[in-house]
Amino acid sequence: MKYNFKEMLTTSKIDEQRQFLSELNAFLYTTHENIGHTTAIGINFDYFSEFHKYWEKNHKKILNPQINDEKCLQVAEVFHNIYKEHGDNPFTELYDTFNLSPHEICMIRFFTANQDFRGSRDFKTYAEIYTDDPSLFDTEFILTKPEKFLSSLGLSGLSQTDKRAKYAQYAAKILNNNGIEPYDLFAFYDQDYLKIRQKLTSTQGLGYGKKKTDMFLRDMRQLNVWSKGKNYEIIDVASDINTIKVALRTGILKTDIVLLSSFLDIFCYQYELMDEMNAKAWRRVWELWKEKYPNEIVEGPSLMDYLVYKLIGKEFCKERLYFYECSEKKHRFTWHSGRNKTCQICYKEEKVKIPAVAINKDLPCKYPSGKIILKSNRLKEIIGKTLPGIEECPFVEVCNPRSQSFRKLNPPKSISILGRTGWETARINKGEGGGGLMA
Repeated sequence: MKYNFKEMLTTSKIDEQRQFLSELNAFLYTTHENIGHTTAIGINFDYFSEFHKYWEKNHKKILNPQINDEKCLQVAEVFHNIYKEHGDNPFTELYDTFNLSPHEICMIRFFTANQDFRGSRDFKTYAEIYTDDPSLFDTEFILTKPEKFLSSLGLSGLSQTDKRAKYAQYAAKILNNNGIEPYDLFAFYDQDYLKIRQKLTSTQGLGYGKKKTDMFLRDMRQLNVWSKGKNYEIIDVASDINTIKVALRTGILKTDIVLLSSFLDIFCYQYELMDEMNAKAWRRVWELWKEKYPNEIVEGPSLMDYLVYKLIGKEFCKERLYFYECSEKKHRFTWHSGRNKTCQICYKEEKVKIPAVAINKDLPCKYPSGKIILKSNRLKEIIGKTLPGIEECPFVEVCNPRSQSFRKLNPPKSISILGRTGWETARINKGEGGGGLMA
């Protein structure tokens, strides 16, 4: 069944259009007395709208996310081939730790991993701040002056400061109560990654949900801060827009309809569902890899994270192939940078600098000329360091991006429930008008 809303809003009478839009707005975005309530993030909320009630109950059935074993096996083969050729290196590299000790790396990551949202900074920045003044990461200082800790890290000007302060304080408190430092968590919980995960994720107010906990534990193992220990394989690929994007485009995870806009995903039910299913899909890839090659495999799913997130998701699977047109001779060519201002054909053939304008950009894997993106010095360094000799995305045979069946599917986005631009501040009563999300 297909509804032609455009026709409805252009051919019907204006009073019918008014009525339709008014009722649509009321259903989607307004609340009323006795609408009922739901529970999210440990708090009771009135439903945002009648649609909210419907979406909470039916989002799983509507989206129907499924894991495709055939595609998972194809991806597993790609990982196995990389492992055979390059060993552990492509699966263990994360970032430069600037010669900090394991104790220092752990301290910095423990107090910042739960702050990793809405514009948070990278490890290099935190490492520089720590090197300049290690006392800023003192447990007692963070416990008693969490706002000053955030200010010192440059986080106080970002969103949700109250929540950030609570996260910092609770992180210090959990250590202070046990008389330990972050590095000691490993021994304190019997070198058991599962026990550490359970403690962090079950502590209210700490800010360590499953995703952030898995990222922290992954880093501790991959950076050799902690040894393998027990139950390392329970750590998942951290689910984010990059790993979900790659899961959708390779087909290891599929839905019955393309994902909805975050404007319709009230209280982030779609986002949470896809977040959960994405982790399961990448775990399934690892399981199939282990079944087929039990002696030639990385020790846990999270060790696939760097390749999926950083190399493929952020570098290869991004619209970074630019299409240009020469302003005089109308030459068409592709280039690896959007900063180019010159017709490279005129320059190559006649050594003259004729202006050219970028008219479009797309995924490099969709075009034979896409290999040109590796001419970018930054990409050559990142990709060449991890997978020397590679010319295109390792998953190109899985996604088949040059086929008519390929779809450039996008990951979900989320809108916070609380906060200045969250769902709760957008709430409005039926019949009052206005309301909505703010920029």
